[in-house]
Amino acid sequence: MAEYSTVQKSSLKLKGLGVVTAGKKKKKKDKERKHLDEQVLTAQNGEEETKKVYVDKRTPAQLAFDKIQEKRQMERILNKASKTHKQRVEDFNRHLDTLTEHYDIPKVSWTK
Repeated sequence: MAEYSTVQKSSLKLKGLGVVTAGKKKKKKDKERKHLDEQVLTAQNGEEETKKVYVDKRTPAQLAFDKIQEKRQMERILNKASKTHKQRVEDFNRHLDTLTEHYDIPKVSWTK
C-alpha cells in the first residue's frame, strides 16, 4: 500500500467551467515593442494628432525575395497577355500532335 501513498485524492479540475484561477500572470511588455511604438507615432504640423508610420522589419534577403517574386509574376502576366485564345489553342493542338499516341486502343488479338 505504500505505492499509493502519493496519489492525489481530490477531484479533477477541468478547464472552461467558469472557475476563476487566482494564479494568472500578466504578460510583460517588450522594451523593443515600446520603442517601435514610439517610432511609429509622429507629430503632424504641431497639432496633437498622431499618424502611424509603417516600419519595415524585413531582412535584406526577404526584400530581395519579394522583389524577384514580383518580377516573375509580372513576366508571367505579360507572357499570358501576349497571346490570344486562338493562338493558345493552336499551340496546344501542336503540342498534342507531337505526343506519342499513348491513349490509343492497343491490339488485343495475338494471332494477327
